[in-house]
Amino acid sequence: MDLLQIKDKTIVVMGVANERSIAWGIAKKLLEVGANVIFTYRKERSKSKIEKLLADYTEHTTATIECDVNSDQSIAKAFTQIGEQFGTIHGIVHSVAFAHAEDLKNRFVETTREGYAFAQDTSAYSLVAVAKAALPYMTEGGSIVTMSYLGAQRVLDGYNVMGVAKAALEAAMRYLAADLGAEGIRVNAISAGAIRTLAAKGVPSFNTILHKIEETAPLKRNTNQEEVADMTLVMLSHLSRGVTGETIYIDSGYNIMG
Repeated sequence: MDLLQIKDKTIVVMGVANERSIAWGIAKKLLEVGANVIFTYRKERSKSKIEKLLADYTEHTTATIECDVNSDQSIAKAFTQIGEQFGTIHGIVHSVAFAHAEDLKNRFVETTREGYAFAQDTSAYSLVAVAKAALPYMTEGGSIVTMSYLGAQRVLDGYNVMGVAKAALEAAMRYLAADLGAEGIRVNAISAGAIRTLAAKGVPSFNTILHKIEETAPLKRNTNQEEVADMTLVMLSHLSRGVTGETIYIDSGYNIMG
């Protein structure tokens, strides 16, 4: 019995930067279970990296489509293209976040107005904009999963303006879940533990965080790309059909500790 019911479904994956990206770990799992995976990218260098990663998946149904989440026009164009090419969209993985380096390294009180607005626009509002653009093509319901982090709920050294953006992202996720539920669309967040990704390099205290999790988390270890991908598949699938508006922690239980 196919409990996932993802085979031949069309899933849009946003935010693959390289092979260590959480989004790539999810995309690999989706391809393995036979989903049609549509990748979006912002810059040409990202497109070439995605295409290189897909060299081993030539027999699968994939596409790479340009989408700048800071532009409503670009988002609308991307999802119109996806809709015209694939028809129905069954799921979206929103793994997009960015803040200026100086706004992570400086004191939080020194956050610039422009830096604050940019982090919010890229990391939180983009989920709303993407949901709006995808809605006309999610005619069979579906699942939207976004990627958050514990910094949305707690103060983490060096996370600064990104923590505020992730808090807004989780709130936006809940409001979208309430708004889109009548149309059979579920919206949830995955709050992954610390994983060595390109984005993690921008957090000055990252190595310290890794060691602290190993010492403190109930499972006495960090999580990894595969564990996050497995749970994201569940959240995209029929198995989680009764779940919406939730933040799911994949962090070896670290978030429950005082």
